[in-house]
Amino acid sequence: MTRRVFIAGGAHTPFLGKGSPDFIWKRHPDFGTRENPTLREHLTSAVTMAAKDAGADPAVVDKAYIGNFVGELFVNQGHLGAALAGVHPGLAGKPSMRVEGACASGGLAMVCGIDALRAGSDVVLVAGVEVQTTASARVGGDYLARAADYARQRSIDDFTFPALFARRTKHYREKFGVTEEDIGRAAVKAYANANKNPLAHMKAAKMTLENAAAPNDRNVNFLANEEFSPYLKVSDCSQVSDGASAMFLVSEDGLAKLGLTEADVTEIVGYGHATSSLYVDGDPCALDTTRLAAERAYAATGLNAGDVGVAEVHDCFTLTELLMYEALGFADAGRGADLLKDGAVEIDGRLPVNTGGGLVGFGHPVGATGVKQALEIHRQMKGRCGDYQMPSTPGVGLTANMGGDDKTVVVGLYRNLG
Repeated sequence: MTRRVFIAGGAHTPFLGKGSPDFIWKRHPDFGTRENPTLREHLTSAVTMAAKDAGADPAVVDKAYIGNFVGELFVNQGHLGAALAGVHPGLAGKPSMRVEGACASGGLAMVCGIDALRAGSDVVLVAGVEVQTTASARVGGDYLARAADYARQRSIDDFTFPALFARRTKHYREKFGVTEEDIGRAAVKAYANANKNPLAHMKAAKMTLENAAAPNDRNVNFLANEEFSPYLKVSDCSQVSDGASAMFLVSEDGLAKLGLTEADVTEIVGYGHATSSLYVDGDPCALDTTRLAAERAYAATGLNAGDVGVAEVHDCFTLTELLMYEALGFADAGRGADLLKDGAVEIDGRLPVNTGGGLVGFGHPVGATGVKQALEIHRQMKGRCGDYQMPSTPGVGLTANMGGDDKTVVVGLYRNLG
């Protein structure tokens, strides 16, 4: 990089949705007396808390970026750059824009922030937000299917993306002999980590290996597609969540403006960004776009998979986490499940992954996820994760944020400076 870039601080709102004790729905005791936060309220809360965490007056922001996928559909709201400019008086008039790349929208917002700092800005606000609980699961599934090749792939199932990843699971299990129990361990880890995270969507939900290893009355195969339905259960899916994350990125001059030292911050040492065709399906047993983004990130930084001490990877479905291990160089093809079996990716393992619960446990407000991932690496490096804090201090971290069926990917690499 031509200029150094640092995460100065940030914040998440609680990630909310069905299954969370804090989410208001028809069976909640507060139903009818109070409502869930709106997109504006989530975004305002995240930015306000992030500014406090970073010690930054929003008036010093040079540029701002927000990741969001389908605000127009779930909450009838587009033009979210202007929404971000409206959450604090200090942001009025600042250059602000929305970035969209399906589930990688937050990661792309971070890329824009990094590039702005490299080009001469000193303080950049990066945020992500999504509210998805306003529609039924079936209608929401149709909205989210816009991240696929809608004309070609929508008809695979009412729940397009679960079916696309069930197809991957079928091919992967048949090719490598991996069992449903092997993959289920990813859900068990995700829920266990989320149970230690007060902001997690599934903080109060339990998941045993017995429940995750096979379909049952409480964990059903729900797809209508008869070929792929046996390969995906409810526990294999990320959560339909509302929430927001925000962080302040700064240059070395920005550090001085905020009165911070390198010991206070985390350096973003580089990233890889790759995009593949929406109209062509890749190898169902590999995430080739993720692999390319990772190769670019490693090449840009001089780091490699063996240097990584903590990671946040895109587990939109349980199999995706295993495929991420393999695409990022943490495991050989077909051997991702070994990292779960031997405990390597547990919070106290040699390579903790998704310590706060990932998309399956922490939740997946789509536009916020890429921002959340980067901020979670920063929080682990600074010892601020409470009950889910790693026992050792990581020196190098990695994030992998994926949009669509491995179509848009941002891989970031981070270094702890003190």
